[in-house]
Amino acid sequence: MKLVRFDAGAGARAGVVVGNTVVDLEPLGFLDLLSVVREGVGALARITDLAASAASVPLPSVRLLAPIERPGKYLAIGMNYRKHVEEGAKLGIAEPKKQLWFNKQTTSITGPFDGIVKPDVSDQVDYEAELGVVIGKATKHVSAADARSYIFGYFVANDISTRDWQFHSQTMTMGKSFDTHGPIGPWIVTADEISDPHDLPIRCFVNGEERQSSNTRMMLHNIDEQIEYLSTAFTLEPGDLIATGTPEGVGIAKDPPVFLKVGDVVRCEIDGVGAIENPVVAEAR
Repeated sequence: MKLVRFDAGAGARAGVVVGNTVVDLEPLGFLDLLSVVREGVGALARITDLAASAASVPLPSVRLLAPIERPGKYLAIGMNYRKHVEEGAKLGIAEPKKQLWFNKQTTSITGPFDGIVKPDVSDQVDYEAELGVVIGKATKHVSAADARSYIFGYFVANDISTRDWQFHSQTMTMGKSFDTHGPIGPWIVTADEISDPHDLPIRCFVNGEERQSSNTRMMLHNIDEQIEYLSTAFTLEPGDLIATGTPEGVGIAKDPPVFLKVGDVVRCEIDGVGAIENPVVAEAR
């Protein structure tokens, strides 16, 4: 199923998409999707029963919000597609010897159709289409073979990167975490809907021009390996988000580089998961 956070005029609610409509989950006591994730399979069964008979509102009439607004962790892997590593090498960025992880501050998260702010302090704002993962159960020291059972669902992410600030420090966190630089959505597609997360076409467009086109099978470290690696160090908790890497075609690697400017529209789409589309807007003071 597709689970959403939405606003139909009365504030943020949790819902499930049924056809071209949304069913409010408030009758089940769910006011946000994090509570659904924490309850897990039992919640999904109750939602299925509700969706079969409850009243709904038209999907086009609501504003979709970030499915998980404030996860405990938002973790992202860098340089995880071979051709992206190769384009990075041309910029003098060495191939990582291990999985390369960084944090996106959770305050960067924004909705699937909200504006991406171009900050006054940088003219190097870039796009990165990525498959996102929602952790469903607490896990530590999970093997790659068992990792898939800890995934609640998937979403589309755009790991917006302020490139000059990204290289201010080795952690990259500053340049990856400007406010509004973490659009996600448009919903969470539950894991049962995706038979193979490692065979999903992924694309990014800027103003209708295709900039990235690849497939998640091109990951260097697949999602199972990512979860194994992360859970070796710390506990992954329900609702934690993982961005699984971006393919080649980012703006900084163009010749000459092409960065986002106010007025641009960025669309990221993944077959079987959905699409998010965000306008680039000026910073308000």
